[in-house]
Amino acid sequence: MSPSLTFTLVFAAALVAGLCVKFWLASRQIRHVARHRHSVPAPFAQVITLAAHQKAADYTIAKTRFGLLELAFGTAVLLGWTLLGGLDLLNKVLLAFLGAGMVQQLALLVAFALLGSLLDLPFTLWQTFRLEERFGFNKMTFRLWLTDALKGTLVGAIIGLPIAALILWLMGATGTLWWLWAWAAWTGFNLLLMLIYPSFIAPMFNKFKPLDDAGLKARVTALMQRCGFAAKGLFVMDGSKRSAHANAYFTGFGASKRVVFYDTLLRQLNAGEVEAVLAHELGHFKHRHIVKRMVSMFALSLAGFALLGWVSGQAWFYTGLGVQPNMAAPNNALALLLFMIAVPAFGFFVAPLPARLSRKHEFEADAYAVAQTSGADLSAALLKLYQDNASTLTPDPVFVKFYYSHPPASERLARMAAA
Repeated sequence: MSPSLTFTLVFAAALVAGLCVKFWLASRQIRHVARHRHSVPAPFAQVITLAAHQKAADYTIAKTRFGLLELAFGTAVLLGWTLLGGLDLLNKVLLAFLGAGMVQQLALLVAFALLGSLLDLPFTLWQTFRLEERFGFNKMTFRLWLTDALKGTLVGAIIGLPIAALILWLMGATGTLWWLWAWAAWTGFNLLLMLIYPSFIAPMFNKFKPLDDAGLKARVTALMQRCGFAAKGLFVMDGSKRSAHANAYFTGFGASKRVVFYDTLLRQLNAGEVEAVLAHELGHFKHRHIVKRMVSMFALSLAGFALLGWVSGQAWFYTGLGVQPNMAAPNNALALLLFMIAVPAFGFFVAPLPARLSRKHEFEADAYAVAQTSGADLSAALLKLYQDNASTLTPDPVFVKFYYSHPPASERLARMAAA
C-alpha cells in the first residue's frame, strides 16, 4: 500500500471515528438533560425556579441539536475540500489566472477563508437570529451584525495578510528550519496582538467606559491591591447591545492589562457578588494559569510548526488529502491549509486532557476567591450567572469530561461548600 493511500485511510478513519464519538456524546447530552428537565435538582430547589431550569434545559438541547447539524455539514465541507478535490481545484484555478508566486498563494488563503465564511453564513445567521433570539439572548439588529462582519473582515485582512505573507516568505526563504523562524514570528505576532487588542481593536466593536460606581470601584481596587494585581483601568463594556449573556474578563498583556465588566453583569449582580467574580478571575492570575496556558499554547504551536515543516516536504501528505502539488511551484499555502484542515481530525481525541486541566484551574480560582472574599457571594453570583445564561444544571457527566472547560455548577458549589 502506498504512503498516500495509507494516509488517506488513516485520515478518513480518524474523521469517521471522531464524527461517531461526537454524535454519541451529543445524543448522551440531549437524553440526559431531557431526562432531568422536569424537576430542579435538590441542591438548587430553593433558588432556581422550575421555569428557569426548564429554559436552561431547552436551550442546551436546542444548541446541541444545532451543533449536530453544524457538525454534519462541516464534515461534508471538509471532505469536499480534501478527498473530493475542492482545494485542489481552487488552487489550480488560481494558478491558471495568477501564475505561481506569492500573490497566488495569498489569494488561495483569502479565497479559502472567504468561501468557508460563506458556507458557514446560514448557520451563523440561524444561531444569532433564530436560536439566540428564541431564548431571549440576541440583542443585535441585522444592521449591527452586518457592520460587525464587515469590520471583522477588514481587521482580519489588515492583521492577517501581513503575518500570512511573512510566514509564506519564511517558508520559502529560510531553508529547512523555516518552521522555527515561522514559529518565532507567529509567537511575536500573538504577543503583539495581546498588547494592542484592548486599546485599538476591541473599541472598534464595543464601547468601553470607566467604571463610575464609586463604591464598587473602591471595593474592586482594594481587592486587586490585596492580591497584588495592577491593571491599567476598570472598564464597563456595552455587551447588552449584542447579547443578554453576562461576563467579566481580564484582557491585555503587560502594562496594557485591564479589567472589563459586561454591563449585563453589573445589572445582575450586587457589589459583593461582582467582587467575588473578580476574585475568581484574580485567582487565575495568582495561580499563573494565564501564563501556563500561554506557555502551553506556544509549546504546542512549536510542535505544530515542526510537524508542518516535515509533512510539507512529503508528497503523500498532499496526495493523501486529495491535492496534486505542483512540484515546479511553491506549495506553502497548500501545506498551511491542509495542515489546518487535517490536524483537528486527529486532535479531537486528546481534547479531554486540556478540558480537564481547565476545570482544575477553575476549581483553584474558586478556592482563591473564597479565601479572598465571601464564599456565599461567589456561590450566589455563580447561580445567577448560570440562570441568566441558561446553563443547564444537569449536564451529562461524559459530555462534561470531553467538552466542559468549566466544572458543572453542582461540582463547583459542592467544592465551595466543603471549603
